[in-house]
Amino acid sequence: MPAPPAAFDRGVTLFNAGHWWEAHEAWEALWLPARGDERAFYQALILLAAALHKRWHHGSLTHRNYHKAQRYLQTLPDEYRGVNLRQLSADVWTGLHDPERRPRIPLP
Repeated sequence: MPAPPAAFDRGVTLFNAGHWWEAHEAWEALWLPARGDERAFYQALILLAAALHKRWHHGSLTHRNYHKAQRYLQTLPDEYRGVNLRQLSADVWTGLHDPERRPRIPLP
């Protein structure tokens, strides 16, 4: 599998800094032309970032985007493009409930 594009790394950097909406925007440019597992991967990341943004910037308690992300994550292996998706999902869930616990995506 080829190396992730620069927009992926930019999105990860933004996500890790707590700029979830901006990460969502960076990944959206990759999601639009993607197909198959690649599209599901970016869709899941976008939805996880949106869930955190809506929780901590808008006070939403519904976690609707988190649950939407699960539908995409279930179609992917536990690790995709070097991201442990199961761990990330668990970390985002924790982050949605504890403002001190901010999930991170390690860059390769």
